[in-house]
Amino acid sequence: MENFLAYTVNGLVLGSTYALTAIGYSMVYGILELVNFTHSTIYMVGAYLFYIFTVLCHIPMPLAFILAILATGALGALNERITIRPLRAKNRPKFAMLICTIGTSIVLQNLFFLVMGSETRQYPTIAENQAIKVLGFNVTVVQIVIVISTVLLLVAFTLFINKTKLGMAIRACAQDTEATELMGVSVDNMVSLTFFIGSALAAVAGVMGCMSYRSVDCSIGAAIGTKTFASTVLGGIGVFLGGVLGGLIIGLTEVYTAAYLGSNYRNITAFVILILVLFMKPQGLLGKKVLKKV
Repeated sequence: MENFLAYTVNGLVLGSTYALTAIGYSMVYGILELVNFTHSTIYMVGAYLFYIFTVLCHIPMPLAFILAILATGALGALNERITIRPLRAKNRPKFAMLICTIGTSIVLQNLFFLVMGSETRQYPTIAENQAIKVLGFNVTVVQIVIVISTVLLLVAFTLFINKTKLGMAIRACAQDTEATELMGVSVDNMVSLTFFIGSALAAVAGVMGCMSYRSVDCSIGAAIGTKTFASTVLGGIGVFLGGVLGGLIIGLTEVYTAAYLGSNYRNITAFVILILVLFMKPQGLLGKKVLKKV
């Protein structure tokens, strides 16, 4: 029983990083119906910026964390402004923007590869080697902080989307961009805000994930990208809370599989669940069928 609870905590920590990153996928797809493949690299950028600010620039961790989030969010918005918006303005097909996001991802990853190198670096963390005994097993302070931070961020994000005017504008854009534009809302500004928020959340996930594993390298974006995208599809792509649910399910499934069946099967089981769910409900767990007018 103690082992099961320990695995559950580990699964929630892993699922939390998937959930926060998946929100960015869902937000962009909800408005533009576009899969932003740059998003997984943004996860890596946020983690590395915190490392640079803390280790290389010797900035205190709390300030470095805030700076990394803001800088990563700004980079996400700048990416949309430079690469996506010109294509949207010219009414280019969706696949052109999709290819553009792949290209941007490759450029960013290789840029950090040139600057930081290929070696794995030890990542700074809070409350190193400190743990609390809960129900007979040790839970590290980092794990507690990750889970609590994720819950607070998800609550704040939900309130923002449902209770504020900006959140209402984002939801309106996700429902009908043309009608929203006619109501006087700048769709371009809402898209930029969406990229900023999604990128900032990915930065939080990147920092917390690397703190948990105590390492960072240029491949972490590619490693988490597939799992996060699968989480988004499992929960219902374009549905904000769907990505959260999918991330938690895949995170828990991975850890349980690695513990009881072996680490070689952790990826297989997660994607088997994804395939089975999509067979029964192609739109995902929280997705809804979209009726197209003809």
